[in-house]
Amino acid sequence: MNKEILMVVDAVSNEKGVEKDIIFEALEAALASATRKKYGEEIDVRVSINRKTGDYDTFRRWKVFADDSTELEFPDKELRLEDGLDVSPDAEPGGYVEVPLESVAFGRIAAQTAKQVIVQKVREAERAQVVEVYKARIGTLVSGLVKRVDRNGIFVDLGGNAEGFIPRDQMIPREPVRTQDRIKAFLKDVRSEPRGPQLFLSRTAPEFLIELFKLEVPEVGQGLINILGAARDPGARAKIAVRSNDPRIDPVGACVGMRGSRVQAVSNEIAGERVDIIPFDDNPAQFVINAMQPAEVSSIVMDEESHSMDIAVAEEKLSQAIGRGGQNIRLASELTGWRLNIMSEQAAEEKSESEQKVLRELFMQQLDVDEDVAAILVQEGFSSIEEIAYVPQSEIASIEEFDEAIVQELRNRARDVLLTQAIASEETVSAPAADLLEVEGMDGTLAAELARHGIVTREDLAEQAIDDLAEIPNLDGQRAGELILAARKHWFEQGQQA
Repeated sequence: MNKEILMVVDAVSNEKGVEKDIIFEALEAALASATRKKYGEEIDVRVSINRKTGDYDTFRRWKVFADDSTELEFPDKELRLEDGLDVSPDAEPGGYVEVPLESVAFGRIAAQTAKQVIVQKVREAERAQVVEVYKARIGTLVSGLVKRVDRNGIFVDLGGNAEGFIPRDQMIPREPVRTQDRIKAFLKDVRSEPRGPQLFLSRTAPEFLIELFKLEVPEVGQGLINILGAARDPGARAKIAVRSNDPRIDPVGACVGMRGSRVQAVSNEIAGERVDIIPFDDNPAQFVINAMQPAEVSSIVMDEESHSMDIAVAEEKLSQAIGRGGQNIRLASELTGWRLNIMSEQAAEEKSESEQKVLRELFMQQLDVDEDVAAILVQEGFSSIEEIAYVPQSEIASIEEFDEAIVQELRNRARDVLLTQAIASEETVSAPAADLLEVEGMDGTLAAELARHGIVTREDLAEQAIDDLAEIPNLDGQRAGELILAARKHWFEQGQQA
């Protein structure tokens, strides 16, 4: 029987490619299970097999807890320390004590149990090996045969006991997929799970499109062309941004290929999805204009603060620029990372006139200038009082209609407006409460500064931490701590009274 154990280990290890230790552990678990069935299911059993001879010994064991422990639940396999010391003088809390037990024979029942455990252990080992191999391949392209298709998604046989899963929401809509079809996908995630799929794939991810182009366009793999981004409406349309690292290579032409062969090969793989190849540009406005293809942009206004652009197109081209269901403008926005507002030329002109009118009235009112001066400032691109007050003087002085005296007067008026606004905002700050002023160590100047930071009452100060007061001018950590303790003094007094 002992030799038979060694033969089983060798055979399974060679056949399944699993380490012998894993098979030995499975056999030990099977023999322990058979022993429990013989002596009682409630006991804890350990079996140790000699890796060289196949001989094995069996032990009944108990886990040891401290004498005052309240965690004991299973008296058949747990002992308090005082009882554990009767079994073994080396007993200690958290460890085990054990006594030899008569071993069961490696018979039919033990062999059957061992077989089940071995099969389970082999599966676990194989799944662990798959996870280890594919973890390094996350973010790459994989291919295999469709194993089965159900309402949850597609199961793909990747070879070598590896099975990938494409969830329903990662499948291209209305794409016909049948069993035994050869299919490519993007390896999105690898998760080690005891059951179910572990390799999660996607055919809708923008990265999948990029990887397909890397496969079809050698220049991309060689680093001569970079694909800087992609946006997709899976199964319908996509846009990718490309840039050449070699001035002699046209990135768009290289990705399209001779008579469109390369882009067509990619399109065929993704259920006929139409792909627009967009030349990247460092100028965000020009990049957006390129991304709006095939629509022609008449004008574009960029607002960096809100990270948005207003795009104007001819009235008759408006529907083309928007695309079916807003597809074109949505993909262009995803590709460039800018929020895009599409409008007709007339609407853009009306919006521009409206904004200019508001700015003219703002400058006329706050700077006390006539409409002509305000119109010149707006025409030259000034959009706020701050710009007039603080941009380099040479920028305003370069305006033909303004001489040095007018420029200086405009800047002085703009600064006066900003100063008045700052004073007004300070006046709206709440005054420090009486109980804040009464805190030991407080003075009027510091109380006013605290109030400007929203700390108005003694209770407000008591709830602060020293780090919260770090930005208060002329207040170091030591004084901040003393003030906070002083503000909390009434808390301690109330607690003592209670």
